[in-house]
Amino acid sequence: MIKLYTYTMDNTPNSVVIKIASQQDYDQIHKLNHSIFAEEIPQHEQQHDNRLIDSFHERNTYVIATGGQDIIGMVCYNAVRPFSLDKKLEALDSYLPAHEKLVEVRLFAVKKEWRKHGIGIGMLKVLIPDLIARGYDLGVISGTPKEAELYKNIGAISFGPLVGTAEVPYQPMYFSLANLKGAFKI
Repeated sequence: MIKLYTYTMDNTPNSVVIKIASQQDYDQIHKLNHSIFAEEIPQHEQQHDNRLIDSFHERNTYVIATGGQDIIGMVCYNAVRPFSLDKKLEALDSYLPAHEKLVEVRLFAVKKEWRKHGIGIGMLKVLIPDLIARGYDLGVISGTPKEAELYKNIGAISFGPLVGTAEVPYQPMYFSLANLKGAFKI
């Protein structure tokens, strides 16, 4: 059973609630996924219905930020291998420090008009305690090179070569959840 966390932000222009997504949120998640990863970052082909269903959707647990009835941000995790990084980087584990339980964090996205309002950090304040509660000690994530500095500021360490394509490269990174425990505790 998923433990539901709700984190209500008070430093945003409107009321924002951050929580674990339910099945009723999936259509909006697919629309946000398309908006960010097909339109803004051309990682995937645009779809005529403006929905992009992640290839790991059935294994993902999503943390979402909502402004009213609209999903304005998301991030997800998956602990079932192979991860997306396993498919992009041969011998993924050879790049990682010793760990007990690994998780992949993906699809970290916030709608443009909501960026720079702390939505991403708010989602991490829900995500990180959930991952720690489930016993994960190491996470992997990949981000565009311009996002790498943001991830570095929250404790991520770059490793390996860039993955993805020449048009849309991604830097693989890992982070120790123990190092994040105090920073993202609600």
